[in-house]
Amino acid sequence: MILGIGNDMVNIRRIEAMISRYGDRFIKRIFTEIERAQSNNRSLRVESYAKRFAAKEACAKALGTGLSEGVFWRDMGVINLPSKQPILNLTGGAEFALAKMLPKGYTSQVNLTISDDFPWAQAIVIISCVPSVC
Repeated sequence: MILGIGNDMVNIRRIEAMISRYGDRFIKRIFTEIERAQSNNRSLRVESYAKRFAAKEACAKALGTGLSEGVFWRDMGVINLPSKQPILNLTGGAEFALAKMLPKGYTSQVNLTISDDFPWAQAIVIISCVPSVC
């Protein structure tokens, strides 16, 4: 059962301008340590940050909270599995908001897809639930 869907599109140039203007202050405010390490090691560094930014926005929309109700930027972290598949790791307020959405006896599933085609980066998040295995 689908509980929430979020979509976001961000202009990569906008993220580049924010990084140029605010540098580490912007990066540390928005991105987790893991995200910073992954993005800083990529040849297309700004594009990587832009996709992660879009994923956070899409996730906040799927949670139905936006960036409020105790949900902060770093509560939603994009990490890559060994297969390179991106997934969202929710902590803090985002994890709490997700738990509030779940019907009793169900487990959450958060699916993420991210893409970019300069100058755009896009993310789609689908939050669903599946019956818990007893």
